[in-house]
Amino acid sequence: MARNKYDVDEVLEDKFDVGQLKRLAGYLKPYKKQMAVVLFLMLTASALGMLIPRFVMAVMDVCIPEGDKRSIWIYAGFTILIALYTSISLRIKIKLMTRVGQDIVHDLRYDIFYHLQELPFSYYDERPHGKIQVRVVNYVNNLSDLLSNGIINTVTDLCNLFFIMFFMLSINVRLTLICLCGLPILTAVIIFLKKKQRRAWQIQSNKQSNLNAYIAESINGIRVTQAFVREEENSGIFNRLSDGYRQAWMRAVKFNFVMGPAVDIISAVTTSFIYVLGISWMDSAGSGITVGVLVAFTAYISRFWQPINTLASFYNSLLTAISYLERIFETIDEPVQVEDKAGAKDMPAIEGRVEFRNVTFSYEDGVEILKKINFSVEKGQTVAIVGPTGAGKTTIVNLISRFYNVDSGGILVDGVNIEDVTIHSLRSQMGVMMQDSFIFSGTIMDNIRYGNKTVSDEEVINAAKTVCAHDFIMEMENGYYTQVNERGSRLSAGQRQLISFARALLADPKILILDEATSSIDTETEILLQEGLNRLLCGRTSFIIAHRLSTIKNADIIMYVDNGGIREKGSHEELLERKGDYYQLYMSQYDFLKEA
Repeated sequence: MARNKYDVDEVLEDKFDVGQLKRLAGYLKPYKKQMAVVLFLMLTASALGMLIPRFVMAVMDVCIPEGDKRSIWIYAGFTILIALYTSISLRIKIKLMTRVGQDIVHDLRYDIFYHLQELPFSYYDERPHGKIQVRVVNYVNNLSDLLSNGIINTVTDLCNLFFIMFFMLSINVRLTLICLCGLPILTAVIIFLKKKQRRAWQIQSNKQSNLNAYIAESINGIRVTQAFVREEENSGIFNRLSDGYRQAWMRAVKFNFVMGPAVDIISAVTTSFIYVLGISWMDSAGSGITVGVLVAFTAYISRFWQPINTLASFYNSLLTAISYLERIFETIDEPVQVEDKAGAKDMPAIEGRVEFRNVTFSYEDGVEILKKINFSVEKGQTVAIVGPTGAGKTTIVNLISRFYNVDSGGILVDGVNIEDVTIHSLRSQMGVMMQDSFIFSGTIMDNIRYGNKTVSDEEVINAAKTVCAHDFIMEMENGYYTQVNERGSRLSAGQRQLISFARALLADPKILILDEATSSIDTETEILLQEGLNRLLCGRTSFIIAHRLSTIKNADIIMYVDNGGIREKGSHEELLERKGDYYQLYMSQYDFLKEA
């Protein structure tokens, strides 16, 4: 069975890339002051907390035998103060680090989303949108706990280990060495699990990406699914992908859960040895082991393994995070193929002259869509581009807006090569209506105003009237403030096109591009719309792609594009007189309408 894009696992990185962590550390720099405050509070609280077992040892070995109640009360008071300080420090830490962690998550998510806005159309053509979405939302969310707690806890626990080691050595060296005997065993466990655990989480992230991609595709295509009665088959595909994700998750967490019990077992065994040997040495002269020493030491042992357990958990989180960071930074590192070159200047106010000079373009290496295209358009002219499907009509208008870079040659607007100016200054002076009349969730007013937020409501209404959208908008329950669903599912295809058309015209562009602008509009509306178009096209350089030739007969120039080049160019009457490709296309439509 053929595999779809959502069903193909992404390539896994073989090596543990420390560079990913260094890049993540760059996101921590703006918050180093807050983190330093938290680190100071937690370290001082931990250091003070280490005194409590010493207090217990002093009470049991000195105060109780001597009946020194005053010292006992003093030790109790200090213990209460340390507990209060620890509680306050912990509260401040939770508050500050939760905010810092979420701010870093926001920064990371903003960077990846902003970069996605700049990536070329080809990036989205080659990937299921669900796999892109999972990186922006799920993968970044999965880093939240690591950023909010993991980093500070790790630094604090590492310092705690040094504190504990100092106090343990100061009490009894022999007991300390017995306690440390468990570390080589734990190290062996970590080394054994490291590669398996990391690969398991990489596979889990792949399976999550596949599942998310299929869900997104299924939601977008639900009408086609129900129309072709594919519910059962699609449910089977979903079940297979979901089961793959479940199995990958269970395998990954299995490795995670091994670490905690391993630490607990090693801790229990070493503590048992401490009790057995400590009690047996208490009777030995000169051992220096008393009841108070043994109680204090066992308290330090429990504290010794607690940060190690926390560090093991952090290690688990780190391996999980690396698998997500690989995907996040991979997206951020995706090259922006169409971007401002060094020294690019703002495009001056456009007048409307457009020229193609020996333009060659290909989507894939070695497969040329356009081959040395040459033509020029004067200010205010209307150019219609016709030809068979796949001939390169949409490619030509996409190149004018610089959605892609040309392979060779140049495109000039008012004599300026568009590669020498900033993309924003170029596109902001153009109006584009593409084949896909995309409607965003929100009001109709917001959708029409999408490309120009500064216009008034009156200007929005006038634009809608010009394209014959006003009447159907006013028939809706809230008029221009009617909420339309994502992708405009409440609207017909023709209504979506009219709203998109109003959106393009409202930008008051000097160059107007209409790609199949009237393909979903009925004939009666098209006649009304054509009257408004004639007024709006006046004074603007316009490029129109249309399969219905009746809509372009009044164009100043009609170009017939096929086989990577311009086969014919001229007015409607001139091309009919030549009786070439355009004539054949026009007559085929004329005969079809006549038979209908």
